[in-house]
Amino acid sequence: MLVVDPLVAGKARPSADRALLTDVHGDPLADVGLAPRLAAQAAVDRLRRTADGAAPEPEVFRIAAQLFATAELDGEGPGEYVRRTVRGTGLASTTVRRALEDLATEIGDLPATAAAELPAGRLRPTHRVHRAPAGRVFAAVMASNHPLPHTSWVQPLFHGYSVAVRPGSRDPFTPRRLVAALLAAGLPPEKLAVLPSPHAVGTFLLGAADRGIVYGSEQAVAAWTDHARIAPRGPGRSRALLDLPLSDGLLDHLAVGAAFDGGTRCTNLSAVLTSNDVHETAAGLADRLARVPVRPAADPEAVLLVVGRDRAEALRRQMAKLATELTDHSSPLYGGDFLVDLGDGSFLPRPMVFAADRADHPAVGTELGFPFVVVAPWSPADGMAPLRPSLVLNLLTDNAAITGQALLDPSVRKITDGAVLPWDLVPGMPHDGNYTGFLLDAKGVVTPAG
Repeated sequence: MLVVDPLVAGKARPSADRALLTDVHGDPLADVGLAPRLAAQAAVDRLRRTADGAAPEPEVFRIAAQLFATAELDGEGPGEYVRRTVRGTGLASTTVRRALEDLATEIGDLPATAAAELPAGRLRPTHRVHRAPAGRVFAAVMASNHPLPHTSWVQPLFHGYSVAVRPGSRDPFTPRRLVAALLAAGLPPEKLAVLPSPHAVGTFLLGAADRGIVYGSEQAVAAWTDHARIAPRGPGRSRALLDLPLSDGLLDHLAVGAAFDGGTRCTNLSAVLTSNDVHETAAGLADRLARVPVRPAADPEAVLLVVGRDRAEALRRQMAKLATELTDHSSPLYGGDFLVDLGDGSFLPRPMVFAADRADHPAVGTELGFPFVVVAPWSPADGMAPLRPSLVLNLLTDNAAITGQALLDPSVRKITDGAVLPWDLVPGMPHDGNYTGFLLDAKGVVTPAG
């Protein structure tokens, strides 16, 4: 069984506080040492003593990206990393393999991302803008729904921060591998600490840092929503406005938007507002999502998330409650039960599509960790209200007025126009605001003429 301990300045710090991480089948997977508050305080103090704000050479991150994707690190190859992460999180193996490659790409693209997100620094021959970290210590409190958000703490390292990471409780494996790659590539060890810990320690880390990011449920991020130093990353509530005639192509597009990576991304669609017949739209989407293959998470063709017994029962109760308020278009396609008992202690929740009778139904925007969509009616008279807030708003409409309103709405963070997938990005494309701008402060520098 893998042993994972807190890591500070490149050295493991064994802890007497231990947690057994079991996989989605209930079997032991890792023995995790937890950093108590006092150890977290000591780690932050050590980071701060040596933090100088100096950015490592960009080559460190290019090499680390390649190592992360391909190398054996701490006795673990990419295949073993994928297997462990699949067992711990229930994510499909295709999702984790894709994340391995995408993480490497995003880390390798950090120089291009920084250049694209920052305006030109030279204003005149004598006047320029210099950008430096807005602090010295950065804290990242992570979740376990997907590996890809871990780029959000590598980026502060790229800009010169010293970083403390609290991993998600089910995925200590991604930061473990990333740290090994970064250190092997030449990152100064004193720049980094990884601290598996209770939730209260994560709260402490965010309070002790100069800048930070927190992922999790609405409840987990609510306390940080109005903190200028902390970037909260809660449910995405990504939505689509379907204001074009219903077609097979549009339904296929919406199904991919809901089910890609098993519906575990914050950019997966969770609501469709439509001017078409709501039940016809919901039935068509449910039919397509019912075709997503049912496979155990480790299967090379797997797409959907697998969960343990307790979470499965919680989802069953939640779906039953929603069925008393909404029209369930999916369960009849599954013989009445959306949960598949895989016979090994784990369960696979199949995609669920419900129809609501009004655009302001409280279920519209509900986001769960598997393909789950509520379809609701929309008309131009409803305007933007049912479309907000949304991390990504997919506009399938010819209505120029609503497009203009969406561009001006601060609660809509990204717009995709037409049959474009919500996670389509290039370096420098804002995901939830300009993250580089959040990390850096701008200061003026004036030099003598001539």
